[in-house]
Amino acid sequence: MPDFTPRQNEVLEQALRLLVEGGDKALTTSGLARAANCSKESLYKWFGDRDGLLAAMIAHQASKVRTFERGKERLTAESLHDHLELFARDLLEVLSGDVSLALNRLAIGQSSRDGSKLGKLLVEHGRRQIDRRAMALIDSGKRAGLLRFDDADGAYHTLYGLIVSDLHVRMLLGEPGLKDNARQAEKAVAAFLTLHGTRQESGETLRFSSGR
Repeated sequence: MPDFTPRQNEVLEQALRLLVEGGDKALTTSGLARAANCSKESLYKWFGDRDGLLAAMIAHQASKVRTFERGKERLTAESLHDHLELFARDLLEVLSGDVSLALNRLAIGQSSRDGSKLGKLLVEHGRRQIDRRAMALIDSGKRAGLLRFDDADGAYHTLYGLIVSDLHVRMLLGEPGLKDNARQAEKAVAAFLTLHGTRQESGETLRFSSGR
């Protein structure tokens, strides 16, 4: 995850707000310095050029999707279920938010331009960061004997597809987001565990429904 200071996070939130409210043209160094009450020199020091700022904005946004950090705890059937649901809820909240929709629409609009880098930055600093942390979770689940799969990448993309389905595309086209992200997350995780969950030696079974 990106290691930004609280002050840098405040500046990145202002940058994202400018992008949502005014589009690409509103995101200038001078405009951000005024909005965030900081100097242009500080912006260059922290983020470098415009591409560096965009990369930091995307990484900051991706960091809002929380998941399990390897080594912090021993996974159990219950904690794995809870981490998967947290990941799913956060992913839906971030993807359906004004910021992510604005970034993706801007990247799509620039995709035919020579030298446009936003799409690549979204993949490298957004999607891949999220993918890497979620893959660490399912890998840990397998090592703990809680998940079974031959191909971790395939299992993860099954999880991602169950969570997101075609919702993101529909939202990019202007449809409203889900009314209940928590319910969608719950259903997606239940389906994933039905496909890839295991029974532990102790006899404890991964929960395949929302029952506690």
